[in-house]
Amino acid sequence: MRKRQVVLRRASPEEPSRSSSTASSLTVRGVRYGECQKNHAAAVGGYAVDGCREFMASSGEEGTVVALTCAACGCHRSFHRREIQTEVVCDCNSPPPSAGN
Repeated sequence: MRKRQVVLRRASPEEPSRSSSTASSLTVRGVRYGECQKNHAAAVGGYAVDGCREFMASSGEEGTVVALTCAACGCHRSFHRREIQTEVVCDCNSPPPSAGN
């Protein structure tokens, strides 16, 4: 038998479903903040966004209030669309695929 490594990737705004996993699997999660969704025209009853495509932290140490401000648009990080990126790495012991198929 040959040992294979299987990598599954899923990027979803929802939290991934919890399922039982083997002891040889590893789940790695990361968070990315996408485009700004702040409505700048809410005070006048309209809808207008500024077009900022991705959150870029302002210069400042991680965990400080300054680092939570976007350098491109000046909004707080919470106005940017949150994307949860999940990667499941599993070491599987299975026979290799047959060459005749």
